[in-house]
Amino acid sequence: MMRAPTPGLPNQPVSEMEQNNTQQQQRASSSSSSRAHHFHHPARPAIVELFNLYLGCRGAQLKLNDSFREPPNKIQKRVTALNRELPPSNEQFLLDFEQLQIQFPDQEQLRAVTESVLISLVIQCCSHAPRAEFLLFALRSLCSIGYINWDTFLPSLLASVSSSETSVGQGSQPLAAVTSTTSPQSGILPSSTVVPNTSNFQSSNPASPLPSVHGIGSPTQSAAEPSSCATLSPTKPSDAICTDQQPARVNLSIRDCALSSLRQLCCKIILIGLESNLKPVTHADIFYHMLNWLVNWDQKQRGVDEFDSLKYSKPYKALIDWLHSCLDVVWLLVEDYRCRVPFYELLRSGLQFIENIPDDEALFTLILEIHRRRDMVAMHMQMLDQHLHCPTFGTPRLLPQATNTTGETVANARYSPITYPSVLGEPLHGEDLAATIQRGSLDWERALRCLRHAFRNTPSQDWWRRVLLLAPCHRLHAQGPTPGAVFTSEMICEATIDRIVELLKLTNSEANCWQEWLIFSDLFFFLMKSGCIDFVDFVDKLVSRLQDGDQHILRTNHVTWLLAQIIRVELVMNALNKDSRKVETTRKILSFHKEDRSSDPNNPQSILLDFISSCQNLRIWSLNTSTREYLNNEQLQKGKQIDEWWRQVKQGERIMDYMNMDERSIGMFWVVSYTMAQPACETVMNWLTSAGVTELLPGPNLQSNETLMVMQEVNPLPISLLSGFSINLCLKLAYQMEESMFSGQVVPSIAMVETYVRVMLVSPHALFRSLLTLLAQRNQTSLSKPAASILVFEMLNYRLLSLYRYQGKSKGLMYDVTKMVATLKVKRGEHRLFRLAENLCMNLILSMKDFFYVKREGKGPTEFTETLNRITVTTLAIIIKTRGVAEVEHLLYLQTMLEQILATSQHAWSEKTLRYFPPILRDTLVGRMDKRGMAIQAWQQAEMTVINQCNQLLSSSADPTYLMTYINHSFPQHRQYLCAGAWILMYGHPESINSLHLGRVLREFSPEEVTANIYTMVDVLLHHIILELQRGRSMQDLMLKACTNLSFFIWTHELLPLDILLLALIDRDDDPHALQIVINLLDSKELQQRVKLYLMNRGPPEHWLFSGTFKRVELQKALGNHLSWKERYPTFFDDIAARLLPVIPLIIYRLIENDAIDAADRVLQVYSGFLHYYPLNFTFVRDILAYFYGHLPGKLILRILNVLDVKKIPFSESFPQHINSSNAAICPPLDYFATLLLGIVNHVIPPLNNSTKTGPMGDVCSIRAQHNKSQATSQPGPAIAPEGQKPFYQIQDPGTYTQLILETAVIEILSLPVTTSQIVSSLVQIVVHIQPTLVQSSNGLHGASCGVGQSSFLPTSPSGGSSDSLGATRTTPSASGINTSNFVWRSGYTCQQLSCLLIQACGLLLAQLPQEFHVQLYMEAAHVIKESWWLTDGKRSVSELESAVSYALLDPTWAAQDNTSTAIGNVVALLHSFFCNLPLEWLDGAHLIIKHLRPVTSIAVLRIAFRIMGPLLPRLANAHTLFTKTLSLLLNVMGDVFGRNSQPTAPIEASEISDIIDFLHHVVHYEGQEGPVQANSKPRAEVLALIGRAAENLRPDIQHLLSHLKADVNSSIYAATHPKFVQNNA
Repeated sequence: MMRAPTPGLPNQPVSEMEQNNTQQQQRASSSSSSRAHHFHHPARPAIVELFNLYLGCRGAQLKLNDSFREPPNKIQKRVTALNRELPPSNEQFLLDFEQLQIQFPDQEQLRAVTESVLISLVIQCCSHAPRAEFLLFALRSLCSIGYINWDTFLPSLLASVSSSETSVGQGSQPLAAVTSTTSPQSGILPSSTVVPNTSNFQSSNPASPLPSVHGIGSPTQSAAEPSSCATLSPTKPSDAICTDQQPARVNLSIRDCALSSLRQLCCKIILIGLESNLKPVTHADIFYHMLNWLVNWDQKQRGVDEFDSLKYSKPYKALIDWLHSCLDVVWLLVEDYRCRVPFYELLRSGLQFIENIPDDEALFTLILEIHRRRDMVAMHMQMLDQHLHCPTFGTPRLLPQATNTTGETVANARYSPITYPSVLGEPLHGEDLAATIQRGSLDWERALRCLRHAFRNTPSQDWWRRVLLLAPCHRLHAQGPTPGAVFTSEMICEATIDRIVELLKLTNSEANCWQEWLIFSDLFFFLMKSGCIDFVDFVDKLVSRLQDGDQHILRTNHVTWLLAQIIRVELVMNALNKDSRKVETTRKILSFHKEDRSSDPNNPQSILLDFISSCQNLRIWSLNTSTREYLNNEQLQKGKQIDEWWRQVKQGERIMDYMNMDERSIGMFWVVSYTMAQPACETVMNWLTSAGVTELLPGPNLQSNETLMVMQEVNPLPISLLSGFSINLCLKLAYQMEESMFSGQVVPSIAMVETYVRVMLVSPHALFRSLLTLLAQRNQTSLSKPAASILVFEMLNYRLLSLYRYQGKSKGLMYDVTKMVATLKVKRGEHRLFRLAENLCMNLILSMKDFFYVKREGKGPTEFTETLNRITVTTLAIIIKTRGVAEVEHLLYLQTMLEQILATSQHAWSEKTLRYFPPILRDTLVGRMDKRGMAIQAWQQAEMTVINQCNQLLSSSADPTYLMTYINHSFPQHRQYLCAGAWILMYGHPESINSLHLGRVLREFSPEEVTANIYTMVDVLLHHIILELQRGRSMQDLMLKACTNLSFFIWTHELLPLDILLLALIDRDDDPHALQIVINLLDSKELQQRVKLYLMNRGPPEHWLFSGTFKRVELQKALGNHLSWKERYPTFFDDIAARLLPVIPLIIYRLIENDAIDAADRVLQVYSGFLHYYPLNFTFVRDILAYFYGHLPGKLILRILNVLDVKKIPFSESFPQHINSSNAAICPPLDYFATLLLGIVNHVIPPLNNSTKTGPMGDVCSIRAQHNKSQATSQPGPAIAPEGQKPFYQIQDPGTYTQLILETAVIEILSLPVTTSQIVSSLVQIVVHIQPTLVQSSNGLHGASCGVGQSSFLPTSPSGGSSDSLGATRTTPSASGINTSNFVWRSGYTCQQLSCLLIQACGLLLAQLPQEFHVQLYMEAAHVIKESWWLTDGKRSVSELESAVSYALLDPTWAAQDNTSTAIGNVVALLHSFFCNLPLEWLDGAHLIIKHLRPVTSIAVLRIAFRIMGPLLPRLANAHTLFTKTLSLLLNVMGDVFGRNSQPTAPIEASEISDIIDFLHHVVHYEGQEGPVQANSKPRAEVLALIGRAAENLRPDIQHLLSHLKADVNSSIYAATHPKFVQNNA
């Protein structure tokens, strides 16, 4: 499997190590500066002379600076007096040094000077074997008396060596052995050899295990053994100088030899030092220097020609010697016995990525071991069958790219649909990575699998923009990277061609797939216009594919028609006009022409395809004169037929009757739309305005001199006609209608608005535009006109709401409308526009399926009204409880969001409501003070004044002049009690109130004041009922009077908006009478009559199918007096009844919360037909079943399901009988659940391979069976037979067909009258036994085509297939209850493929269900694992179990190939598929499975636990609390097996879990980086402390392996270099 590189791991990993060692450099620099001071120390000359003596440097004279000269002391005299032929014996050195030591009192300074001299001598004498050997002896001797501080000496030595190597490489200050100016025999030791360290050292990226130092590494060398090949014989200065003929080559050879000798000597010194206990920082310093040497082993000298470089880079003996010594050091550092440096540092070092590996077995062995252990870590990081995890478009949840952002940044962050696994299993994505994916690799095929699925399911244009890279030819050089993009233009080009070929094959099979072509052309236009496809390259590849690979499938003109759709796109015209290959491209385009041979020549599609080549030729002829010679004259002449038909149609007629066109006319008009788009557009506009205009008379309350003209109604254009229009015509038509609707002087007809909506719905990708943004761009003042705003809001609220949600624009629209609401709510008299905008916001908030921010900028109180604040909290509760919070940023923001809402809201939710809220919300809101008591007290204080004002204002004899006095001069605190005062005055006698005055005042109030009046009046009337009850009044009488009074407000005089009043009442559900009043209002004849009128006037819920003439309802009848007063602009779709569509579902929620089940049932019974008009009714059903799961009786569930148009929902065939079953305790058979899963496999899970190809795709070797639609619809199987692709307007809620299938399955599961445990147990049983079941099914149909049996080379792998490889006779039974007669055949997959995909489908389905199902899943999974017979069989050896577990935890797709699936493998794959689709918040419950598995007593179960939970840790990198919780749980499981007092079933060595130790190191770094591990990644201090505490309970040998994952600076290289610990330690 090709893996993408880990970030921070370039091909040459040197730079990583350089970045990772800043601290080592700083330490080396500081030590170098301190050593510079040592040159001035008076003991230095004596020490130098002493060493020169023992090094045999006869006649050595110190050449010290004058400032260093002092009178010679006795020791100096003694040393210089010696004049022996041979140096003294080595044994004498220590005595002489001790004599010198006595002369200097400051022993620490003397030690430092000695170290400095030794370092200088090492560098100078490295190439002289005897002297090097003496230096090693001297170091050992000094070490024996404790005179060498290795923690300062070794870093200084390495820093000096690096400086010397750097200067050699730069041609200055070469090593003494290399220079020609100083002979080794001269015995002169330069006094300033040490140069400040300027080299950079490196560290890289992670994973692999190893035995003892010399088990795999190079053989040890004696420290005293001379390096023969590194020794340079004494030479004269002239001998060391190269001849003129070969200066560079000789210098290069000498340099390499000297460097090799120096490094080998350093390694020997380090090996001596490692015998002592060094600090972790020193170990790290040594380690990174060794890695630096190994990585740069073949570094060349600059200025040498290529031939010489190649010649002298051959590894000769000196180089191999120091390589082996270096490896010896590395092995000693990482050996498990001492664990000076964790082996993990090798895994992330990048050592294995060196380009030119020397031909050396020892180094190659180390690299292989690194790769092996990296692969083990990668396995722990990745989920089983991860290559099958792919977007389904059945859920909007995607992987986030951005982290640690706030507000709108997160809301609009770019998302990545898939990730590619790095070499360490880390999920990676991004533009740079996408460019590295090679054609033909598994990652390439996975990307294409996602794209092909997208073409079949058409996600929104917003999704495409996020994930696609622009073609290179269309990309601006200044354009930055696209963070979430993972698909290159080459990928999208190939996937596009695949889809074309697929559709051509469907067309050739005589399947009716015209709708698929229309949907694809819409998307193809968008992709081409966006610049994601290079048109010229696309045409080349398409021609090549159709000529070479699929020669005989191009039989129709569909490809020509497809290209004709985009030929007017600017990028395409540029390619055909300006590109150097324009002639060749034009000829290739023309080559797609085929003569139409349709069996129905009068069919509109056939006519279009027959003339489309002529349309194309005419267009190309007008584009470019240089390509005209290649055009088909016959097709050009055929164009005259189009002109002739158009002239005949237009003879004497200005208008075409689009409602009475025959099929040929429809087809010819479609053709005209490609050749004469502008005239065709004009005829459509003429039709829409053909009925003329009429003057709209002003209402009775309005005297205006301004005339208002309104278009008369005609029939809107049928969507079947619009679907065949060219996209170019649709664009022109949309523009013309926008101009007429929003900028014209005449009020548009409903037909024009409806036609515009239909055009948008037909081409959601090519034509979508944000109306508010569009109007603001065209004319800044357009939205300031109430007429334009009203029309836009009506279109958005009643026609385009689902389209905006599908496009991912609901949040942005909500922010824009909210700003307008905030402005309107304080404007006096702006009730109509405000209430419409507020109702739109309600629908937008309720349409949210995932977490959202209440403010675009994410800060400050909301701009919502009180009503919207309350609905927002309810929506949040529904989202969190039914879908979960997907990202950690949302969890972190939730508290802030609630504070923003509650800052401007006075509401407190009742206990009954809060008990259904998710805990994360309930805990915040439960302590909120109910301010209703305070509100009643405030009312009682103001009551006398308010009643007095109301008497003057509302009495039958009220002074008219007081009306304006009250409006202009009354106090705001009194104005909010107007309706409450009126309520008290008219109690029982509503006719006594002056309704005209009350209505006038309320209309003159601002909308905000009217809302406050409603909420206050509700509180007062409920309080008044309680008081009257206390006085002995009848409850029935009180309710009657209350409803009579409310009817006065709502129906008799239409003084208040009904939707807000109902919402105010249900928000007081803690009062026993509030919901009763609501039920009475809903049962009222006035409301039900109003709803009936709405249903009569509005046509069917599928408005796009309505072909009749829309009726415009009078403004006052539609909206009532309160909203229509002073208004003249007519309504289009708005109505008082329509305003209730989002309110009734909220009433149902509140009734169920208060256990008013019968009332909820009655409301649903009365209004279920009305709710068919609710654009979110499918989402409402799904969410309410999930929100109240376990609390709904079967009768109410059936009533809720009737909200849907059941005939149009793809329920299973047997679903009705299961929900209507008289015996609720009987669980449906497994066949029912398997059929549900098969539907998800066929319609939701992306296909494993492309049906247009005949080769395998993905990991599973497969060829998907070809299904054409005529076969699919006739064969038995799922209730939902494969159908043609559905256009968006048919599935607006939920939005895509995959969402429809998946959420329908969710609704079915939630509706079943059986327990959660029965459902989950059935699903798990299917997964556990899936492969033997399918194998038997396949064998029954096709013999042994699936290859039953087990591979002989896996003798210890327990099989879930037909036989037991461990020698027993037991078999794994198939899942009883599944009708396997043609189960595999119905899927179109082989049994091996289907078994893996059913596991993915089951995980996806369970992830959509409420958390009650998750708890059962964890219990069932743990039960399956614990009861696995080969884990409970005590006769199995540890090695057998280890082998069995290792095989079981491989991807099921591997096991499926030889039919050796295991129950454990399938269950873990199910859990991983489940986790992959689970929101982050719900992952908190995943710990239950480990708790059910504990106590763990074997390493086999330990590995299973890590395999289950391990892949979650990378996903939790940003959720620190959840990460530490999961990590702590895994450490506790380790404690079960490797605890101090644990007693495992068999002795287990610590080395057996080296892969787990490596993995723990890696995830800790991953979490510290909050993403893929980089060179400078460090663990978080809190995590190190956590592991340190947990390790105290582990065995000492395990503690030792985890010693670096502690907060102890004395044992951990991470703690020793962590800024927090270093600072604390200082």
